[in-house]
This record gives sequence, C-alpha cells and structure tokens, in this order.
Amino acid sequence: MFFLPLYDDNPAGARPLVVWLLMAVCIAVFVWQTSLPPSEAQAAVLAFGAIPAVLFGEVSLPPEIALVPAWLSVFTSMFLHGGWLHLAGNMLYLWIFGDNVEDSMGHGRFLVFYLLCGLAAALTQAWVDPASRIPLVGASGGIAGVLGAYLVLHPRANVRVFAWIIFFIRIINVPAFIVLGVWIAGQFLAAPDAVGASGGIAYFAHIGGFVAGMALAPLFKKRGVKLFQKPRSQVFDMEALQSGSLTRAFTHGGRRR
Repeated sequence: MFFLPLYDDNPAGARPLVVWLLMAVCIAVFVWQTSLPPSEAQAAVLAFGAIPAVLFGEVSLPPEIALVPAWLSVFTSMFLHGGWLHLAGNMLYLWIFGDNVEDSMGHGRFLVFYLLCGLAAALTQAWVDPASRIPLVGASGGIAGVLGAYLVLHPRANVRVFAWIIFFIRIINVPAFIVLGVWIAGQFLAAPDAVGASGGIAYFAHIGGFVAGMALAPLFKKRGVKLFQKPRSQVFDMEALQSGSLTRAFTHGGRRR
C-alpha cells in the first residue's frame, strides 16, 4: 500500500507565513549546498548536521569544521537536505499539512512547536543509536511533528492522494487518519532494520517527531481550537446551491491547490 499526498481539502483561516518561511529557508540552504564543491558540501553536512556521537560527547569534530556547538547542530540540521528528492518530499508534506497546524496554533507558537518536534526527532534517533557518526540532516523530524499534530486536529479531513495498492492505481480522496496512519506504520515497520546502518533514512527520528507532535499539539493549539475536528471542505456547498442560497454556497470558495 502506497499513498502519495497531493493536497488536502481543509481550509485554513490565515496565511501560513511560518510554513512559507521554513520552506524558503530550506530551499535557500539547499541551493547553497549544491553551489559548493563536493568536499566543501560534505564538510558542511558534518559541520551543521546532528551527529549522535558528537551530541553525546563520544567524539569531537576537527576544529576546522566545528562551526557550531553540538546542541545547536540539532536545529541547523533541520535545514540541510541530502538531495532534490529528499527536499521535494519534505516540502510537499510541509506544504500540504503545515498550513492547518499553523492556523490552529498561531505563527509564533507554531514555529516553537516545529523546532521542538525537530529536537525530539533528533534526540530520539541519537538515543537509539548513540555511537553513530552519521550526520542527521533534513526537515522531516519537524515535519513529522506537523503530521502528528494534524492527526489529532483533523483526523477526518479529506486528503487527495495518488494511491497504489497492488494492482489498484488511482487518485482518490482518503481520510487523513488513514494517510497518516499508513505513513507512521511504515516508519515503525522499517525502523528496526535501520539501526546501525551506514546511511539511509532515520526512521526513529520520524517516530520521535510524530509522537512529539501528537503530544504537544494540545498544549500549543489556540484555546478555542478543538481536537479531532469534523471534516471541512473548500468545495461549493451543493445543498446551499440547491436551496438557492448563493451567499452560503460560495462562502468557502474553491480549492487552494
């Protein structure tokens, strides 16, 4: 079973300024990474990536690349990426699910929430494999937190996905709790085999970020925002159209994406 989210049908009340900012910084940093010669690009990953063995004081970086304190690398690593596909996948998920979570928290709280989820993600991966000298890079820890928050805030929201289930290949609407449930289940299934590996995906970071997002969302949401909200839609209200109430019918406008 494979789901690739394309967009959600879940209106947000405010512009996702922090989501846009995070995306812009990630893209700008990646453009900077790709502009470097290979040796300098690798040095940048070592300098700004979160290395578990360095975080726990097992080893130290050479002075020439120890550009930030080990604790700060947990946050700088969130803006580095290992390739175009890595970046594109993370930005897609942040774009689809981030606006509603930011809307439920407000701009400032959302930024703090996102960084805390990234911190939880990095520390989870480091705790599972503390001797690893492989740098952790990518925004997926913070984004996993966004997914966890979306699950507890909008579990029944419609998500338009590219679905591939054996011989079934189609673009369909799927409730968010199924899309996100399949995603996190995949992380748990793949995580044990990834411990001690020489590279690849940091599945435990995804799990740590996701669980942190679920736990922190009730604390960071605005007072009037409810958990487990009913599904909302941006498409025209057909019942209102049939009853002749054009004002009500067009209140929500069309699709954003």
